[in-house]
Amino acid sequence: MSFDTLGLSEKVLAAVDAAGYKEPTAIQAGAIPQVLERRDILGIAQTGTGKTASFTLPMLTLLEKGRARARMPRTLILEPTRELAAQVEENFERYGTNHKLNVALLIGGVSFADQDRKLDRGTDVLIATPGRLLDHFERGKLLLQGVEILVIDEADRMLDMGFIPDIERICKLIPFTRQTLFFSATMPPEIQRLTDTFLQNPARIEVAPTATTAENVSQHLKASPSKDYEKRAALRDLLEGAEDLQNAIVFCNRKRDVSTLFRSLERHEYNVGALHGDMDQRTRMMMLDNFRKGNIKLLVASDVAARGLDIPEVSHVFNFDVPINAEDYVHRIGRTGRAGRSGAAYTLVTGEDKKYLEAIETLIKQSIEWLGEPIDFEAAAKERKARRKGGKSAKSESSNDNDAPQAKTSGRRRSQSKQRETVSEPSQEQQDALTPASVSELPQKAVNKKPKSGKHEPAFGAGVHIPAFLLREPRPKKAS
Repeated sequence: MSFDTLGLSEKVLAAVDAAGYKEPTAIQAGAIPQVLERRDILGIAQTGTGKTASFTLPMLTLLEKGRARARMPRTLILEPTRELAAQVEENFERYGTNHKLNVALLIGGVSFADQDRKLDRGTDVLIATPGRLLDHFERGKLLLQGVEILVIDEADRMLDMGFIPDIERICKLIPFTRQTLFFSATMPPEIQRLTDTFLQNPARIEVAPTATTAENVSQHLKASPSKDYEKRAALRDLLEGAEDLQNAIVFCNRKRDVSTLFRSLERHEYNVGALHGDMDQRTRMMMLDNFRKGNIKLLVASDVAARGLDIPEVSHVFNFDVPINAEDYVHRIGRTGRAGRSGAAYTLVTGEDKKYLEAIETLIKQSIEWLGEPIDFEAAAKERKARRKGGKSAKSESSNDNDAPQAKTSGRRRSQSKQRETVSEPSQEQQDALTPASVSELPQKAVNKKPKSGKHEPAFGAGVHIPAFLLREPRPKKAS
């Protein structure tokens, strides 16, 4: 099958040919004819299947007729993250070179004034994140009664990020007669409810079983210690031993771990960048652009980068942490092996990750190969239990060493000693995670510890309120 048979306009076909694409992917072949027939679409496909082009190409054909009016966009595309919204805008620029369409992007991190000017000029295609779209609507700068086509992309990601109430509100603001194109990689019950509510007799296009991984991506597990600095060393060993590593994304579960791992790899002279949700929009886009261009070889990221980002030539994915949600594993390793290329995914596993690993293997319906010796999870659980039990025993013995009379008389001393405790210095493994630039992240008591003065400290302890009457000098007695 070729793009010529799908019903696209000559302008769109010329742009597709100029981009070098000859044959449509399965989701494109299934969705494009249905969109051109003005049917609602329910598309279920994994990342890397060409899903974005399956709605941008027919939308460009349909938009060749008609004209945009001020503050009334003709089409609306909702995306869960700024990066995905910017990526869709790039698709319209690439395939819409032969069209004179106004495309506007409503995302956070950009001034409202600039976005208002684009809306006032008239918008054929409005691409937005739900929060920023509602901000403009509530300010009276946006009217939604002219929307002809609504696209809800990465719906399951919208669910994860808590956007479903916003999506429901937006759907109610748009005319009932619109055409709705709904795309999701998985179909949890809440997403199914949403489709039943807002789609009218949709054409269902499912090109791959939900929660499956690409066959051209090799998957491996590697046992790792739990301590952070030892785990970082295990990751470096994996990076050094990986075959044909051209570039890679390293995923962490938490944003603070992204920053820590980035600094650690940078100190070990890796060509590395970082990407997480707390970074400003300009920095995030610049980091992604440098990674796409090859200026950065390693990108340490949180799951904000795990879904839908079009970075076509990622050779490897490393999971520094086993993802807590099994579906995130599918989306993470979907960053490699795109468009038929081969890829490799490696996951560091500690003795505490048993239930998360089991959930992943149950979801993808396969066992993942171990590199080297697998973890004995039962032994690891016994060791943790013994450590906890040992800690309790030590506390118990410590309390039994004191008999009742001693405990009674030494209560004040223990209280005073406890109040004079200071915050301990950072350990060696904490120091491994820190650089001079990040000293501010330490607790202030540890960093700015004041030297002891020679003055006598009050027995009440630091920070304890002392009643004023106790601080007064005693009045001299009057002579009789």
